Amino acid sequence: MQPHSLQQTFNPLIEICRTGVVGLVLPLLLLFGLLASPAEAVAVFQVPTVTAGDPTWVIDEANIISRINENKISDRLGNLATATGDEVRLVTIRHFDYGETVQTFTDKLFERWYPTPEEQANQTLLVLDEVTKTVGIRVGEQAATLLSADIADSVAQETVLYPLLEGDKYNQAFLAASDRIVAVLSGKADPGPPAFDDSFASEGTFATAEETAENRGNTTILLVVLLVLATVIPMATYFWYAGFGN
Repeated sequence: MQPHSLQQTFNPLIEICRTGVVGLVLPLLLLFGLLASPAEAVAVFQVPTVTAGDPTWVIDEANIISRINENKISDRLGNLATATGDEVRLVTIRHFDYGETVQTFTDKLFERWYPTPEEQANQTLLVLDEVTKTVGIRVGEQAATLLSADIADSVAQETVLYPLLEGDKYNQAFLAASDRIVAVLSGKADPGPPAFDDSFASEGTFATAEETAENRGNTTILLVVLLVLATVIPMATYFWYAGFGN
């Protein structure tokens, strides 16, 4: 047998093992979240640029707000800007980039859009990250005379988050947030956050420590079994192939 023939004989084994292992292990890694998709993360520079005075009020990068409600919110914020000069913009993203928090992302986006103190003064920016369900808010110096730090924090952590905790009610969250911000910046009394309905968090909604440990053990067993199969199946396939070849 010539050397090149020996190489050709073992090429099917190499190819079968390679494709077999990858074919079984890759879906497994994806299943357990061991491979991240960097395409889902959004950097500040990837968000469309908006400048002071631009009649763009909602940027829904995560695609979680209905068109009807986006139009409603835009109308409210546009009317606010016309009446008071205060501009409010709401942004949703799928997930912020590695190393960021939703607040650092919000601050960087605010400063990118409005680079000078004069441009920042009457601006309010609220950002929601869909994956982590966290909210950042930044308020300019002039707008903060009405929309105080306490109210702004309550808008982000209560008005927006309560509907999400009750069942991913993104449209309700943004409608309520825009209503509250518009009221405050219009000089009206703060309507406050919505009442939180915690009835959904009934007993059994969350796994106990014992259940979590059991699930982790089951996952480990499944992983070991699949890895063994990923090794055995390609070898068995090769020997079957080699047997027929003879």
